[in-house]
Amino acid sequence: MSSQHGEWDEARVRDLHAALVDQYGPVGASDAHGADSEADPAEGVRQLLTTILSQNVADENTARASENLFATYADFEAIEAAPTEELAETIRVAGLPETKATRIQRALAAIREETGGAYSLAFLDAMATDEAKAWLTDIKGVGPKTASVVLNFHFGKPTMAVDTHVERVSKRFGLVPEAASNARAHDVLDEAVPDELIYPLHVLLIEHGRTFCSARNPDCANPVCETYCDCEGC
Repeated sequence: MSSQHGEWDEARVRDLHAALVDQYGPVGASDAHGADSEADPAEGVRQLLTTILSQNVADENTARASENLFATYADFEAIEAAPTEELAETIRVAGLPETKATRIQRALAAIREETGGAYSLAFLDAMATDEAKAWLTDIKGVGPKTASVVLNFHFGKPTMAVDTHVERVSKRFGLVPEAASNARAHDVLDEAVPDELIYPLHVLLIEHGRTFCSARNPDCANPVCETYCDCEGC
């Protein structure tokens, strides 16, 4: 449906954030850090691999696969060097095991080659957000959502990870065009959302998608939907 509630500009995005905060409470700052912090630089790589495991699978299976992966292999070098079939069996609970095993090993190889032997994504911290995202998405199997998770959650860069909830809600609200691809949705939201609201709005849109704005039979009897949503349920 057409957006009957008005056009989106920065002020309207801020109003949406405020309305979601009224509904769900404020979102604390992420624990993202820059690569120049004292945090383990390997954590960015660990997050990248975990995010690859999370593609198209429930959170509990991601957690099990991640636990299996890091308990089975001593380090990233061992993961990259493992027979792909063996790695696939290790992460099978995550679904698409052969595909994800290949993506994991391809990502580790790209990182090692970029750094000259180190398994660290610290070099991304010095890059502009678009450049860092381009580097990650050049790895086959790493899409804009996976890249944005790593860049926003780990490095604090202003790029929104658009999962199914964020995409569904933002399209129903008219913030993203209904016909936009997921990649286009990333671009639209990165441009529309003020940098400091990228992380909290991501969290709040997911909460709204899970609580009210579900894919089927949405419950539109809430102030946020009444103000912003144009879906058939409203």
